[in-house]
Amino acid sequence: MRVAIVHDWFVVYAGAERVVEQLLEIYPHADLLGLVNFLPDSDRGFIGDRPVKTSFLQKMPFARKRYRDYLPLFPLAIEQFDMRGYDLVISSSYAVAKG
Repeated sequence: MRVAIVHDWFVVYAGAERVVEQLLEIYPHADLLGLVNFLPDSDRGFIGDRPVKTSFLQKMPFARKRYRDYLPLFPLAIEQFDMRGYDLVISSSYAVAKG
C-alpha cells in the first residue's frame, strides 16, 4: 500500500511534527510532503533520511525566513501535489494541508 503524509511545513520540531513522527512509526515507508522543508539538521531526527517533497514555495525568495508571507499561495501550492498514486493520504495539518 502506498501512503503519503502531507504536513503543512517542516520548519521546527514541535507538537505538530511529533504527530508526524508517530505517523511515521505506523507507516515507516510513507512519503512525506509539505509546502516547505527548512528543518535544521539538529531537528531532522524524526524524519531520518526520508526525502520531503516540497512545493514551489520552497524556492520562493526569502521563503526560509518568511514562508508565511506567502499565505495567499498556500492553497494553490498544496493543490499542486499529485496524490493519484496513493492508496492512503494522511493530512497532518492545522492550516492548509487538507486541500
